[in-house]
Amino acid sequence: MTNELADATSPYLRQHAGNPVHWQQWGDAPFAEARERDVPVLLSIGYSSCHWCHVMAHESFEDPAVAQVMNDNFVCIKVDREERPDLDAVYMNATVALTGQGGWPMTCFLTPDDAAPFYAGTYYPPAPRGGMPGFVQLLTAISDTWATRRDEVRTAAASVVEHLQAAAQVLPDGTRPVGAALLDDAVGAVLDDEDAVHGGFGGAPKFPPQALLEGLLRHHERTGSAPALQAVRRTADVMARGGIHDQLAGGFARYSVDPGWVVPHFEKMLYDNALLLRVYAHLARRTGSVAAGRVAGDCTEFLLRDLRTPEGGFASALDADTDGVEGATYVWTHDQLAAAVGEDDGAWAAKLLGVTESGTFEAGASVLQLREEPDDPARWADVRARLLRARNSRPQPGRDDKVVTAWNGMAILALVEAWSWRASLGDGSEGGEGAGPVGGSAEDAWLTAAEDCARLLLGTHKVDGRLRRSSLGGRVGAAAAVLEDYAYLASGLLALHCATGAQEWLTEAQDLIDTAVDLFADPDSPGSWFDTAADAETLVHRPRDPVDGATPSGASAITDALLTASALADAGSAAGYRTAAESSLDRAAVLLERAPRSAGNWLAVAEAAEHGPMQVAIAHAPGDSGMVALARRLAPGGAVVVGGPRDSTPLLADRPLLRDQATAYVCRHFVCDRPSTSETELRGLLEASLRGPAGDSGAAHRADSAADRLLFPPPGTEPGQTFI
Repeated sequence: MTNELADATSPYLRQHAGNPVHWQQWGDAPFAEARERDVPVLLSIGYSSCHWCHVMAHESFEDPAVAQVMNDNFVCIKVDREERPDLDAVYMNATVALTGQGGWPMTCFLTPDDAAPFYAGTYYPPAPRGGMPGFVQLLTAISDTWATRRDEVRTAAASVVEHLQAAAQVLPDGTRPVGAALLDDAVGAVLDDEDAVHGGFGGAPKFPPQALLEGLLRHHERTGSAPALQAVRRTADVMARGGIHDQLAGGFARYSVDPGWVVPHFEKMLYDNALLLRVYAHLARRTGSVAAGRVAGDCTEFLLRDLRTPEGGFASALDADTDGVEGATYVWTHDQLAAAVGEDDGAWAAKLLGVTESGTFEAGASVLQLREEPDDPARWADVRARLLRARNSRPQPGRDDKVVTAWNGMAILALVEAWSWRASLGDGSEGGEGAGPVGGSAEDAWLTAAEDCARLLLGTHKVDGRLRRSSLGGRVGAAAAVLEDYAYLASGLLALHCATGAQEWLTEAQDLIDTAVDLFADPDSPGSWFDTAADAETLVHRPRDPVDGATPSGASAITDALLTASALADAGSAAGYRTAAESSLDRAAVLLERAPRSAGNWLAVAEAAEHGPMQVAIAHAPGDSGMVALARRLAPGGAVVVGGPRDSTPLLADRPLLRDQATAYVCRHFVCDRPSTSETELRGLLEASLRGPAGDSGAAHRADSAADRLLFPPPGTEPGQTFI
């Protein structure tokens, strides 16, 4: 027996297809049935890699007796929050309003006529426990209340809806404009909240602050701020050394349950790893850190090896659980290490990786950490490979193969930026052979993967000119894309245009941006954005949230895309994009002023805008790409670098080679420096863009590089030193 979820395009929904609960997907039909039966709707929202979602499913949804109570008294709808972020946003806000907290699984009870929430919560045990009511007890109480106190239910629902609508208003005006002074103060406030002992911001649970780190890096590049760079290094260091980082296979878990990044919640999300890949690649590019580069490379290989789907997209997540046990695939004891690599290597690995007799996790097992660099790098490489082989022989966590448009856009953007950094290094010489965009290196697979993913999204997720949210196995789902989908796919395509010079990516990106402006911009409040399209399904309110959370907000992401497009498009489009980006930044000023830790991506975008954004156009003959590599290596975050023949892209329009030599045109705020045909001169121009308060940006940058070599040595050179 299966319910109506068997044919869903969400693996999470399919996991519930065999439940005795008569689950239905969100739509008109279940609400019509609820009205006909005169019963409430029970809405359950979760996602595939959610531990407690699985727990509640096993305890309650798979129990025929519990299912009978659900089926008799409610119409039951199951939603994947990743497939329908609009529904998740609306009903999570309701849950927080009603209970003061939120989380997943989310359990909401709705009126059948207008889908208004009147009661909500998260996980419920099957029987009363720890002060929580049992699930059947709750179901019975809700059903009785619906039958005997209907007016009170409707009054409560109307009050919740009124609260949600009031909370979804536009941001108030800030008291200060977005500019250098506000950005300095925002960064100062963020740094005041840094955990200088363990890195990161705030206490446990600790989430990787990806967008905030990118914003701090860009601030350092623009101002020369040493504290901003130190905060990025410190956080990147402790995350990479801790248990949140998979020391064997690369990639990062969702968050740490402790302040020291030791024990993770083991699920691995595509969006976390794409955003962190950008940070580590940027840190490696800016400082020359070998270890940051190694983490970036490992993260890239994790994406390509463990998350890539047969169609060329990237899966959403790996579960936290293996056969219902959280972390079972990943933790180790002394005996397990010895069985995998032998007694001697096992004892050495235990000391290196923090595997103790008492354990750092449950049942005496330990999460692997790498608190110091190995004293024998060759031995570590061998032991690491053997441990990974042994781990791969264990039962593995499930994978959510759903391809989400926004998160795949993030992956495209990250892969292109990581490839650009690695390709810019070449053979270490200034513009030598191999320093150009394509040299046949292994890293070219990173760019190819990004292109393949872009073609999948445009060919499958773009239907009749509009994006869909996700697909599974090459079959696109019915859910419409939200603002972040348009924004991040556009940003990924713009990065591909810069990397390859291909006009198709710029054309497609502009089409997505233009569509997003038409569908999501608030016509009554310039600079404000809705998260759902103007013609999307009508919910109890139209969601919008400009605050950066686990992922950057759709509003900050589309502002980033607009700003980048303004630096790449022809003059006819660039001005409009720039105006829209500036309006968005003006609207976000209040976030940077009052809640900068919740505005990490806004900070990154504002820093790029304050920097120009810088445009570097290099006209060159085929194969003569040394200046392009130099520009990619030195240009600040948020800059655009394009190389190719004259007139091959809008940024290269009417920009010839001077004296038959590759010629660089460096511009900021649409004002250009004198064209340069010398790599030495180009280096000077780019280093001048990194000018801090002291003025001598070149000297400051060289000093940073020297400090990096001292404090963050290559593997094995100075055991015990921090290494990022």
